Amino acid sequence: MYELVVERHFSAAHFLPDYPGPCSRLHGHNFIVRAYVRGERLDTRGMLLDFGVLKKALLEILEELDHYALNELPAFATQSPTTENIARWIAEALCARELGSADVHKVEVWETPGQAATYYPLPQAG
Repeated sequence: MYELVVERHFSAAHFLPDYPGPCSRLHGHNFIVRAYVRGERLDTRGMLLDFGVLKKALLEILEELDHYALNELPAFATQSPTTENIARWIAEALCARELGSADVHKVEVWETPGQAATYYPLPQAG
């Protein structure tokens, strides 16, 4: 099994409705996102997936969040933009991309250097 990881970041604001503390007020983070893909087969170049393909896919997804108030986005209209939900949303968006024989293993979202949430998508059928 091979695993690749790329790291990118985005900046955004959010607030957590019904949270009993200061995070219920609008505040911002410089989020760090790490996306991990796995697979068993390498292509004819000896690669699981070109890092450039993975970086481009992740950057395109993060552009939808970067410098926005996350609570105002359709993606979080019915759910709180917690770090857990952000990680799931990014992972699901990445799973929808063409990544050759690689599957998304997990997505980590770090909202500060000391705390992160990780989402593991269900294995893809097929």
